[in-house]
Amino acid sequence: MGRRSWGRRLQQQQQQQQQRAGSAEDGGKRNGAGWEGGYPEIVKENKLFEHYYQELKIVPEGEWDQFMGALREPLPATLRITGYKSHAKEILHCLKNKYFKELEDLEVDGQKVEVPQPLSWYPEELAWHTNLSRKILRKSPQLEKFHQFLVSETESGNISRQEAVSMIPPLLLNAHPHHKILDMCAAPGSKTTQLIEMLHADMNVPFPEGFVIANDVDNRRCYLLVHQAKRLGSPCIMVVNHDASCIPRLQVDVNGRKEILFYDRILCDVPCSGDGTMRKNVDVWKKWSALNSLQLHGLQLRIATRGAEQLVEGGRMVYSTCSLNPIEDEAVIASLLEKSEGALELADVSSELPGLKWVPGLSQWKVMTKDGQWFTSWDDVPHNRHTQIRPTMFPPKDPEKLQAMHLERCLRILPHHQNTGGFFVAVLVKKASMLWNKRPPKLQGELAEPRAPVPPSPAEPMAGCTSDTSELESKLAPGISDTGAVERAENMDSSGSKRDGVCGKFYALDPSFPKTNLLTRTTEGKKRQLYMVSKELRNVLLNNSERMKVINTGIKVWCRNNSGEEFDCAFRLAQEGIYTLYPFINSRIITVSIEDVQVLLTQENPFFRKLSSEAYSQVKDMAKGSVVLKYEPDPTKPDTLQCPIVLCGWRGKASVRTFVPRNERLHYLRMMGLEVPVGKRGGAPCGAGAHQPAGGRRAGAGSPLERNTGRVRAAPRSRKSGPVLSKRPARTPPQAGTRRRLACPGEPRGPRRGCPEDQI
Repeated sequence: MGRRSWGRRLQQQQQQQQQRAGSAEDGGKRNGAGWEGGYPEIVKENKLFEHYYQELKIVPEGEWDQFMGALREPLPATLRITGYKSHAKEILHCLKNKYFKELEDLEVDGQKVEVPQPLSWYPEELAWHTNLSRKILRKSPQLEKFHQFLVSETESGNISRQEAVSMIPPLLLNAHPHHKILDMCAAPGSKTTQLIEMLHADMNVPFPEGFVIANDVDNRRCYLLVHQAKRLGSPCIMVVNHDASCIPRLQVDVNGRKEILFYDRILCDVPCSGDGTMRKNVDVWKKWSALNSLQLHGLQLRIATRGAEQLVEGGRMVYSTCSLNPIEDEAVIASLLEKSEGALELADVSSELPGLKWVPGLSQWKVMTKDGQWFTSWDDVPHNRHTQIRPTMFPPKDPEKLQAMHLERCLRILPHHQNTGGFFVAVLVKKASMLWNKRPPKLQGELAEPRAPVPPSPAEPMAGCTSDTSELESKLAPGISDTGAVERAENMDSSGSKRDGVCGKFYALDPSFPKTNLLTRTTEGKKRQLYMVSKELRNVLLNNSERMKVINTGIKVWCRNNSGEEFDCAFRLAQEGIYTLYPFINSRIITVSIEDVQVLLTQENPFFRKLSSEAYSQVKDMAKGSVVLKYEPDPTKPDTLQCPIVLCGWRGKASVRTFVPRNERLHYLRMMGLEVPVGKRGGAPCGAGAHQPAGGRRAGAGSPLERNTGRVRAAPRSRKSGPVLSKRPARTPPQAGTRRRLACPGEPRGPRRGCPEDQI
């Protein structure tokens, strides 16, 4: 860079600094060049919005001022405790007895911090709300420990930062473990995780009879959905990428006969204008227009109709929006009920969520154009408006038909009633087949001439990996029989030899182990990872290879060990799927105490002598290789951890180590009452110790951990991992004579080769 260029650049920088200093003195006022010193505050006023909803009378008389006042206030923070029930209870115990108590009598910027309170209508106190905004949580030093806990547990999937009203539809869906569920517009996935939790209500059943198919039209949002769903580690979830208004009808094999797949439960949370989200999306104040609802009405009706078509008789569908507009709410429901001619009916769910405040749905409404012109019926709409305004946007003319619809059974949640966002929910039950579905469609198995087999392409990924294309197209191509696909899965070795496959004798797998449900990424070469799906999802995959665009399915249960030939099995266990696989494993299980768990999670390679005498006696005579470390709670010691823990480990020559992701380690340590220093990313920095506070809950009865050796390593970040919740700390160069990481068990020292993603 020349002297003149450098001088001009320096002069420009000085001018910019002077402008910023001047704008700061002026308090960020507006000048001729625009706004300086920050963005202008959005004025929370919209006269057309107020006129529209006052005319429709969606707010009870005398409550309008409270309604508008609530919309102008920021939305309170809410969180939901996720996961299986035993683990959820431990997290709840930790929150109530530690973190919430620390918030009592705390003030931030002169404002008293409200201690989180449970949502009165959510079961078992698993959802909480507080007046703490995200900005205060992130920037307040007094709340740093609580914020780190939330970030770490959110990354682990144990806590979901979910808006209160969005928790309502899955609860009203009333799903059970045997239900086949379709989530039509699933991204970003908070409601999907609720459905997965309902499937796994019984933690002791690794493969529930039901499953969840989560769909979204946006390919990028599908990957966010995958990230959310995979944190729960379920083999019963499949993510697909389709337009919900024309999502394909699937078929399954029932006793050798192809039948149409109808769902027991369907969640239809459609795209909407979102004017119920004004409290968190302040842009809606200036962008709101009646035209938004008019443009979305047709799409919403098509999605709801497609959902009703795929619902089984006696099944339940929940239609929901975060809009208050009856054009997107009651008009869609009324049109769908009228079209079904008695096949659908609105269910009365007024007593299903005690404590939830709501107002009944409207029976009469009008339609307004973006210019403020009102129409009370389709007959009043001029011809030049027919492309913008449709007859389905108006209530039925026949009073008897309108009364029979019972639109008052719809639920509209208003922000000022329980300090929430605005929301609309309707629960539909299918009584009979839709009139246009009386004739069964032609199934793929009934084609006159079967299609020729298509050889799989090695470039295409398989089910279990994340891909833009259908994972099944390469493995279960058209024409390949079900038997052939099963044979490839069964070809994974179960004899305990060193061939490429699962070592059945090494882990003493139970005869009931469903090895035909194993999937791989490729049909050629060595299989690096094995994924498990439920029997029902496998049935769907086998019979719909051409119909579905699968983004992700299956849970990782085994990873190839690079030096597997030195051991009795080429595959080691993966922590991601250990709770699914553990019920079938009868060998290489080490029962550990709570003190052993602390040692294993805070030390990298503890020697056998560091373990308790019971654990030492089990591990000393065991062959090298992958092991299961199982902790069973002691009911006679209520002060200790009261949920079972299953960890993947490796039995080395003289030491044992665990293969547990960073955030999962931190989760278990917190549940045991250990204080864990946490870095900016929510994980403990390498070398950080974990210690037990004096008098803290669940202190170990054994010898204290050595602070000079106890540490929790930060896991290497994978390219496939989710978005970073906070800035990544700067990388520091390694000191001379130190290694950047430990090698995998059996891995040669040197360049990184095949180290598993979840290794710590």
